[in-house]
Amino acid sequence: MRRLLPLVLLAAACATSTPKEQKVAGPGVAGAFVPPGFEASPGENVTTVDLAHRGKPDVWKYTRKDASGKEILLRKEKDLNGDGKVDTWERYEPDGSLSRVAYDLDFDGRPDVTLYFEKDQLVRKEMAFGFDGVPRAFAYYEKGKLVRKERDANGDGKVDTWEYWENGEVDRIGVDLDGDGQVDRWEARKSAAAPAEGAIPAAAQK
Repeated sequence: MRRLLPLVLLAAACATSTPKEQKVAGPGVAGAFVPPGFEASPGENVTTVDLAHRGKPDVWKYTRKDASGKEILLRKEKDLNGDGKVDTWERYEPDGSLSRVAYDLDFDGRPDVTLYFEKDQLVRKEMAFGFDGVPRAFAYYEKGKLVRKERDANGDGKVDTWEYWENGEVDRIGVDLDGDGQVDRWEARKSAAAPAEGAIPAAAQK
């Protein structure tokens, strides 16, 4: 019995300890939905991280080696609430800058907000209001300032409302009345405050 005790303790320690970072061969969450633009690339390697110390991965880092052998970060996936599903998708440029990031705010496995960046500046924001992950509202930015908002109110895949912004206020609003994707009526200027440019949802600030 005395000889077996050290072996039992060693086995228990191995079973309860989880490495913070581990390279694996397969995808982060098998069969999980992947938003367009965040698909896997040929030759990827994935590294898992257990940041929350729950005993299971909650971050998946996808990398690939370039011609010089340097490891380049391609994208990341994160499980923020520990339910085993990806809640945040990130894609990176070859220079390491963030290209786009998508957030699942209601934890249904589909993105609700997607932000697009160019040279570390926000240029577009897409918002999906349903459970299909399809964007229905769009916001466009120039030099960090909101310049235009578009919306597909009836869900037919065509924009039917346009808002043009200047100096943080709505300048004019165009409305499509016949569903042809063209402005049929311009509405008078309405006062409104511009949302915070590039604000990251609180659920994703982890």
